[in-house]
Amino acid sequence: VQLQASGGGLVQPGGSLRLSCKVTGANFRLYAISWHRQAPGKQRELVADISSTGSENYEDSVKGRFTISRDNVRRTAWLQMDSLKPEDTAVYYCKLREFWSQGTLVTVSS
Repeated sequence: VQLQASGGGLVQPGGSLRLSCKVTGANFRLYAISWHRQAPGKQRELVADISSTGSENYEDSVKGRFTISRDNVRRTAWLQMDSLKPEDTAVYYCKLREFWSQGTLVTVSS
């Protein structure tokens, strides 16, 4: 199983980014998929997850700003991040079962 995360970058406060997570080697439609992040000096934390049936869950600080979605045909999940804040700066990872993607860096700075 391989997960490929992409879409990170530098964005100004208030801006938007869309992260993608492409999954290969797994029956994608059967599993929940989640996004996590790790800021410098902090532990990795769950940002959002989406079940196999499409139920979404968000960490409190991103509710109303981030949206997780998935396409089972394309075996891809996304994290749409709007109204970004400097405290959203972190390396973001996607996860399916016990498998992790490589990180994609999101930097929110003016």
